[in-house]
Amino acid sequence: LSILLLSLGLGTTLTFASSHWLLAWMGLEISTLAIIPLMSQHHHPRAVEATTKYFITQAAAAALILFASTTNAWITGQWDINFDLHFFPASMLTMALALKMGLAPVHFWLPEVLQGLNLTTGLILSTWQKLAPFILMCQIMPVNSSLITFLGVTSTLVGGWGGLNQTQLRKILAYSSIAHLGWMILVMQFNQQLALLALIIYIPMTFSTFMIFKTNSSTTVNTLAASWAKTPALTAITPMILLSLGGLPPLSGFMPKWMILQELTKQDIPLTASIAALSALLSLYFYLRVSYAMTLTISPNNLNATTPWRLQTTASTLPLAISATISAMLLPLAPATL
Repeated sequence: LSILLLSLGLGTTLTFASSHWLLAWMGLEISTLAIIPLMSQHHHPRAVEATTKYFITQAAAAALILFASTTNAWITGQWDINFDLHFFPASMLTMALALKMGLAPVHFWLPEVLQGLNLTTGLILSTWQKLAPFILMCQIMPVNSSLITFLGVTSTLVGGWGGLNQTQLRKILAYSSIAHLGWMILVMQFNQQLALLALIIYIPMTFSTFMIFKTNSSTTVNTLAASWAKTPALTAITPMILLSLGGLPPLSGFMPKWMILQELTKQDIPLTASIAALSALLSLYFYLRVSYAMTLTISPNNLNATTPWRLQTTASTLPLAISATISAMLLPLAPATL
């Protein structure tokens, strides 16, 4: 396990530190290969299926990245990441990195894969595995403006529409991840620091959500609804974190959305900003649905899930406490980030 986790760290760090396309590609490959045994460690048919799907998509994306960077080296004669890319390989790289991260319209693998994994591996997949392609995407900006805007807008819309009908929490989180990445991509062509800020705030919020589901050992909305019997205090805090993911004002999740909308209006693209803001309402709806299920099914209201035993937990709750505080109370720090 420690070898795999260290390789996971190494792969991402290698991509961060590289200024050569081949090295960046190697980093992505190392982190893909390191997470595969973690994904299939339970030998459940669904986990194996998810691992296979993940491997195929990531291998395709990596091959496309290699092809694009080779084409770029062939046209421009150098491998440096910081050097301006040729238009054609740049568009190819953008699509490949979008496939790596799971941006719409190449997002179809993400909900399926996340659904087949346990919550801890799912957490690694939706936070840590997003970092390397994200940083690469930041480094090649600004490329093809219309393509980037298209990716961003479709991701926010798909992330909103897709999650509406779900009862599985992991799929809801997958769609939420797609929507958040869409917001980051939209602003990335104008302001990379702002996109990075959005990612930095997205990570503790997602971490808290996954840890809450892990603490309650719930993977559907129905089992989550019975969590008041198991962890009453956590059940009270959870809606705040979910609404922070949705981006409601007194909570931290509002800060990146607010700044991104401000940046988009500054760049004089009000239509894109309006579509993004309206798609945030769709996401907010399904977070509200989960919150509603948790808070309004407390006794005496009936519920068709078995009430769990309230046992003393052995897992450490400190990381969850820290990340929950970050995802609820970071908004007063907004002026400092400006």
